[in-house]
Amino acid sequence: MTSILSAAPIPLLRATDLTHSTRSIRRGEVVPVLRGVYAAANDWHRLPRWERDLARVHAHLLRHPDAVLCLESAAMMWGMPVVGPVEAVHVLADDAATSRRVTGVRVHTSAHADRVVEDVSGVLLTSPADTCIDIARVRHPAAGLVMADATMRRGAVAPAVLAALNEERASARGRRRARWALQRADGAAESALESVSRAASEWWGFPAPELQHWIGSSDDEGDRTDMWWPGARVAGEADGHLKYDGRFGDPRAILRAREERDRRLRRHGARTVAHWSWADLVDPSAFRDILLSAGLAPDSPPDLSQLAGLRRLLRSDR
Repeated sequence: MTSILSAAPIPLLRATDLTHSTRSIRRGEVVPVLRGVYAAANDWHRLPRWERDLARVHAHLLRHPDAVLCLESAAMMWGMPVVGPVEAVHVLADDAATSRRVTGVRVHTSAHADRVVEDVSGVLLTSPADTCIDIARVRHPAAGLVMADATMRRGAVAPAVLAALNEERASARGRRRARWALQRADGAAESALESVSRAASEWWGFPAPELQHWIGSSDDEGDRTDMWWPGARVAGEADGHLKYDGRFGDPRAILRAREERDRRLRRHGARTVAHWSWADLVDPSAFRDILLSAGLAPDSPPDLSQLAGLRRLLRSDR
């Protein structure tokens, strides 16, 4: 598989590339991205948060091209989704270095022997599998599941291999935490929203859904639904707001197409179709109410601790 890393979302300039840099900053023409690296103010202010995070990674590489990226910084460069705020550029150093955080950069010390560091067009970063394990070990389990599902979608490693790599690491720190996400990794989940929805559904005690289930015969006008609970004949659709903000066409036409698709799903056996978005997961009780209203019933007690952590994770990401 050819590895292609995420490009910088906007042009970046070092201080030496600017003419009268202090005057440009004072006038608001350029803004600092990281220490010693700048971007045109108009370019920077139009970026969504996640692209600003990626721009900071590229800014660090502009000054330190030999840095080894890890955790969310490696994930973003691999083009993998990240859930939760990214508070710094994460780089990996060897055991002789000192863990520290300065000027938006967090240096982590760990044994390189536990990780594969890849060189892609001159950029050094932990492999997708090791990046996944690192995040699953230290972040909220929902963020770990997002990474584990994304790693499976890449097709670079089998779930059993991912689990084995976690168990074989010399350090036990975070090993048990990572197991939850790695054991549930499923490349059929097509987005971070679907992955987080699976986590929230389990923590509310609902039965596990089938992913990307086809409803309707192959020679008919069938459809594939994000989630399917066969016992209750409930189809679930994780709908991000991006579908309806106009960037993919007329929102009214998209909503009409959704309504027609829901009718087809019901004609072919779905009793009802539940829809939810990120906003419904930020308040996990809203997501629970959607599933209850669709006719699903929990078959185990809720994990309120994980749900509270999920709420904090998603609220901090806004």
